[in-house]
Amino acid sequence: MKTSEIRELSIKEIEERIENEKNFLFRQHLNHAITPLDNPLKLRESRRNIARLNTLLNQKKSDLKQGKK
Repeated sequence: MKTSEIRELSIKEIEERIENEKNFLFRQHLNHAITPLDNPLKLRESRRNIARLNTLLNQKKSDLKQGKK
């Protein structure tokens, strides 16, 4: 997911995406423990998406506190 796409989302939508991504990551870790994944880089991509979402969520929340758009 691109940063520009995330910026267009509302705070609630970002929080939902974070939950979905965390659930996906958890399931992938379990699957990887049982049988190796075809593409283990999906785990890294998922972690980075969560970090990206959290960063932009925090930026949006701080902008709200400061009274910005």
